[in-house]
Amino acid sequence: MASTEEETNPYELLDVKTEATEQEIRTAYRQRSLKIHPDKNRDNPDAARIFHELNQAYELLLDPLRRLALDAKSRVKQARAERFKSYDKKRKNLVEELEERERAFKKARADKQKEEVETWRETERIKEQGKLMREKKEKELQQMMKAKQDEKEVAKEREDEEAPPAMDPLDTTIRLKYPLKAYPNLTTPAAISDFLSRFGATDEASIVLSLSLKNKAPSKADKPPKTGSALVPFKQIGHAFAAVCASGRKELDMDRMKVTWVNGKEPAILGWLRKMGKLGAQKQPVSPSPMDPGIKAELPQNQTRDSSSAPFSSFPSSFPETFQTPEAPPNPAAAGIDYESLTLMRMRQAERERLEREILEQEAGE
Repeated sequence: MASTEEETNPYELLDVKTEATEQEIRTAYRQRSLKIHPDKNRDNPDAARIFHELNQAYELLLDPLRRLALDAKSRVKQARAERFKSYDKKRKNLVEELEERERAFKKARADKQKEEVETWRETERIKEQGKLMREKKEKELQQMMKAKQDEKEVAKEREDEEAPPAMDPLDTTIRLKYPLKAYPNLTTPAAISDFLSRFGATDEASIVLSLSLKNKAPSKADKPPKTGSALVPFKQIGHAFAAVCASGRKELDMDRMKVTWVNGKEPAILGWLRKMGKLGAQKQPVSPSPMDPGIKAELPQNQTRDSSSAPFSSFPSSFPETFQTPEAPPNPAAAGIDYESLTLMRMRQAERERLEREILEQEAGE
């Protein structure tokens, strides 16, 4: 309301004089309201505001006390204007100078505040840029360190993949199981060693042989054994691999013989050699049973029982021997592969009795 009184004159809005009566004010309001009503001025966006001001002016002039206050204020304003007219030029200039100084002071203060705000914003902007640059440098450094770490891990993984697995002392040992009716001569370690000599040298002294009697009754005490089983350690794992691959081959007189690894699974070193491309495409066959000659091992067709012929498998010829004679020093290039094996093989003789017990228990269970 105060804003309306200062900015607009109610008498001017209603187009009446200061000494107009109440009836004249009502008449003027009706006439003016009909002209500026918003319904008749739909194209004017200020029609509602003007109509509202008209209503306020109408109410003000109909209120005696508020009209008296408005008239008094108008008279004071008019009297002040009359007094200013009588001021001399010097006093008027002084007032204008003071007002100008006040405006200049306010402007200087506003400019200073604006400058301080701009300085603060520039400082914050520089801080933010510095923060972003620092984060970028840290990110680049982390990426560089991560890349180096990844390279080290990749190199380490490659080394781990290329490094051969540790050999087990039984990796060169195979298990034979055969009917004595088909192989009546294989009743001694020497005979077994001679039979397998076509594949390579064996450790005859460590061969564990067991002949299954299966005649616990006293009346059958003289009955000959029916099956034989043996644990045969070769001096090279490649020779043991060739013997396992020859299991079930009729042309090699092994169609009634079952040859498997002593641990029941292929040694880890063979998988590593195959992965590194150092072992031929041949895989360890499923060892056939003595009564199932249809399952053939993966061996070249031109192999014979002559021990001077080529190896029975594509095993690398440079692979180290598991056993070393006292006269021949260990191969330094192979020390990293079978050092543990060479150490553990010294305990083979002590384990011989344990392996023999295992064979006897297994046969008793069968």
